[in-house]
Amino acid sequence: MSRKAVFRWTLLAAASAALIGCGGGDSGGGSGTLRVALTDAPACGFEQVNVTVERVRIHRSDSAGEMDGGWHEIRLNPAKRIDLLGLTNGVLEELGTTPLPAGQYTQLRLVLRPNGGGAPANSVVPVGGVEQPLDTPSGVQSGIKLIHPFTVQPDQLVDLVLDFDACRSVVVRGDGTYGLKPVIAVLPRTVAEIVGNVDPTLTGVVVSAQRNGNVVRATTPDATGAFRLAFLDPATAASYDVAITAAGRATAVVAAVPVAPQSSTRISTAAAPITLPASATRTASGTVTPAAALPSVRALQAVGSLPKVEVAHVNADMMGGYTLTLPTAAPLFATYATPLPLTFAPQAASAAKYTLEASATGYVTQSAPIDLTSANATQNFALVPAP
Repeated sequence: MSRKAVFRWTLLAAASAALIGCGGGDSGGGSGTLRVALTDAPACGFEQVNVTVERVRIHRSDSAGEMDGGWHEIRLNPAKRIDLLGLTNGVLEELGTTPLPAGQYTQLRLVLRPNGGGAPANSVVPVGGVEQPLDTPSGVQSGIKLIHPFTVQPDQLVDLVLDFDACRSVVVRGDGTYGLKPVIAVLPRTVAEIVGNVDPTLTGVVVSAQRNGNVVRATTPDATGAFRLAFLDPATAASYDVAITAAGRATAVVAAVPVAPQSSTRISTAAAPITLPASATRTASGTVTPAAALPSVRALQAVGSLPKVEVAHVNADMMGGYTLTLPTAAPLFATYATPLPLTFAPQAASAAKYTLEASATGYVTQSAPIDLTSANATQNFALVPAP
């Protein structure tokens, strides 16, 4: 898998020369600067996920339309084609900077170049396959709308990171083509992170920072087993739960890992990496309707003191079908403490027991328990519109 170089601070001046700020006038309260970068959570089943970024648009109002006045822009000239899978483990791709009048802003839009003739601007390369176009729906061609309030102070820099979750953003259609269902979080570029090491002989490892069973950041370890869960926001949560998963392995969970501004919290070392015991697996599969709503399904598990931890996630295909492959061995649990190493204990009562949760935008989320102790499970969901 290719890895793109990180744009360093020393390149910002050169990058800024290619950017154009436009839009509404100064509010009379001075101006500050917005800087935007792109990062990624790990993708499942792809060697590349490529997007071509043309612009980042910024507006004070969350309801501003594409043609309304008052927009400011970071324009990438030329547009930049980015392999999202080169941006895991804390790597950033700088999109640029623009001056902004001081004040409150609410809406950002990430504008991608649509596919046209020749090589696709947006594409995927499945593992062991060849490059395929990644279709962008008409609804996002005016820009992927992101609502994230932030304040620009006079003579100050606002640093934002767009976390483009490639795994959750790619939908496999029934005819074998691929569509984009963008899932992007806006994060502050804070120096608050959780770092550690897993056994470097493990493959397909995903490490995630979670709150209440929801993934906040995720990454994949490098070739040495080192991982970095970067850009965590201590203002949002003073601690996170860390889940470590891999194909054919038991899940390991570390609860209540503290984070603080300008610091790294280490949960394991290269000398004593976290390892995952081998596990048999079974599948949970079924359909989610309506398929046109582009639903997704995730598998949650109670581990230790935590009532739910996300162990796996998949987007349903265009027919609504889904399959999750899950470990049946007891998950391992530890609560963060120093000194290291942490001591993990198997949670036998949770072995092979999960809750499936199906969701789609505009629909009521549904859940159902499953038990994979003795057989695979089939679970169908029929979502109803949210009131």
